[in-house]
Amino acid sequence: MNKFWSPFVDSLEPYVPGEQPREGEFIKLNSNESPFSAAPAVIEAIKAAADGALQLYPEAESSELRGVVADYYGIKPEQVFVGNGSDEALGHAFNALFKHDSKKLVYPDLSYSFYPVYAGLYGIEVETIPVTEDFRINIDDYCALDSTEISSIIFPNPNAPTSVALTLDEIERLLKAQPDILVAIDEAYVDFGADTAIKLIQDYPNLLVFQTLSKSRSLAGLRVGFAFGQAELIQALVCVKNSFNSYPIDRLAQAGAIAAFKAEDYFQETRQKIIQSREKLTNDLTALGFEVLPSAANFVFATHPEHQAEDIALALRQRKILVRHFKIARCTPYLRITIGLEEECEALVKALKDYLSA
Repeated sequence: MNKFWSPFVDSLEPYVPGEQPREGEFIKLNSNESPFSAAPAVIEAIKAAADGALQLYPEAESSELRGVVADYYGIKPEQVFVGNGSDEALGHAFNALFKHDSKKLVYPDLSYSFYPVYAGLYGIEVETIPVTEDFRINIDDYCALDSTEISSIIFPNPNAPTSVALTLDEIERLLKAQPDILVAIDEAYVDFGADTAIKLIQDYPNLLVFQTLSKSRSLAGLRVGFAFGQAELIQALVCVKNSFNSYPIDRLAQAGAIAAFKAEDYFQETRQKIIQSREKLTNDLTALGFEVLPSAANFVFATHPEHQAEDIALALRQRKILVRHFKIARCTPYLRITIGLEEECEALVKALKDYLSA
């Protein structure tokens, strides 16, 4: 540890993102990015926003963007928080809402790997609940938690990295069973096959929902995400944001995000193409002997009973195709494969055929 470091820094275990190769041409199926470019209207809006205004600070509360998003989901602007990516919105929630000295935060044992990172950063005690043998979140496990010991629950829906989704009825059952526990639903992949819980926030003051523009709206490079909840929850996030960085969403990001929500036809077209490619890839992988979990996301979670996932990932990399392999318990037999363009998925299947036949 460097003598100038704060003591806690040495104990942190930072999040490890998917590989971003800097050499050669790769087919990237490892980072859950969209294979499609942003909507043309988004590019035009960003160009216009850059014209003669970058010397000025952006609008601090992203008011126009919050209004557009609120209209899109049929809620109020004060029920929308905008963050520099959904990870920032999540980080503020860990700090502002999940941090209670005498109570724990609960999430699944297989879930988004940023959760334990934020918990460590903010000194939050956690408890994990195992997913079932078929990698599902069992809502009954969460309904049975003791609210005197638990402050908050968070999980992705669909879950990551497993891709399996809960129904909206299951989420509402949890909200009813645990009115004194904050329930946070991370909906990074919701547009690919699950129902959003945003429609429930009017009725449940203990519900917080997160979304991102990185996946279904092809804006991973722009860094815009949201939290949705009743105004009292959102105000806590605003207080933390304004104590940390008053201007996290720049002019270009605000303009591009607004245009993305207005480009509904493009959103629906590209979303449906990814869903269709996911179903075809699932069938192709199954035909090669893979076992594929039922995916509601823009990726699949697959294992082959006769081959090590790590060996497959290495062989694919040698063929200039990147997929994600997590070296953690229960995940080690599986590969997480992002849905790419049709020709990219075909190249993946061909490479797998070559490897398996060899």
